[in-house]
Amino acid sequence: MTTTTTAHLNPARKHDFVYLFDVRDGNPNGDPDAGGAPRSDPETGQGLVTDVAIKRKIRNTIPLFKHGEPGYDIYVEEGVSLNSQHERAYTALDLQGDKKNKKNAPDNQRRAQAWMCQTFFDVRMFGAVMSTGDKPAGRVQGPVQLTFSRSLHPIADHAHGITRVTQTKTDHIERGETTELGTKHTVSYGLYQGFGHFSAPLAQRTGATTADLDALWRAMTAMFEHDRAAARGEMALRGLYVFTHDDAFGKAPAHTLFDRITATQVDAYSGRVRTFTDYKVDVDDADLPPGITLTPLVG
Repeated sequence: MTTTTTAHLNPARKHDFVYLFDVRDGNPNGDPDAGGAPRSDPETGQGLVTDVAIKRKIRNTIPLFKHGEPGYDIYVEEGVSLNSQHERAYTALDLQGDKKNKKNAPDNQRRAQAWMCQTFFDVRMFGAVMSTGDKPAGRVQGPVQLTFSRSLHPIADHAHGITRVTQTKTDHIERGETTELGTKHTVSYGLYQGFGHFSAPLAQRTGATTADLDALWRAMTAMFEHDRAAARGEMALRGLYVFTHDDAFGKAPAHTLFDRITATQVDAYSGRVRTFTDYKVDVDDADLPPGITLTPLVG
């Protein structure tokens, strides 16, 4: 049965989770190889949002409520080189770079890697490849992994021509140009479903804690609220459901748990969906497998 306990905060247990989010009149994840058009499956027309896009939103949200708190720095941060983050570890631990001290390089990397895990939330949770530069910190496999999110129905990409009355260059104005043209892509509506996993054995390696899981869930519930932009339209988290196993390795296959969260179109004969109310979300929490609890954080 459904539980409202804090089992979903236990880093010594395996967690599998499902999340639903929607977009209206916006572009949830533009594809730079397609001129910024919404990502989609060319065979089915369903919309796609990469795991990288969701992780970026989580990374951007964490500092909003963890700013200045030790252990919650962000490794993959806009405007900061990755190698400079590695250098912070070497400076803090008073280590020399590999080129200067090849004899102690393995030990230096091990110590630097431990420091990186302690310092950066996203290294501790998502993992990172930190093997670049003169002061590397190796590779960390994080306990949290996300899938691509997929819309439940095909989406339609609408390209809107837009104009701007201010020119970029002065000589354009001198030539008499009055406007500049651009394009904005939107999806009328799409409800997306994504999946995630938390590995307790990997969490033990990186040092992930109860506070880290609490921060992850909090960031996911708020990530769209603090990422507003006209290009992304109205985006909202519509559901977040955490299946928790009572051990580190799992008591049931994840896909059998995910099948318990379904969203179906209310009017199956309608040719379109335009709002979240066009769907009915069902949560089958009856007769869960032994050792499994379900915590609905949103929905």
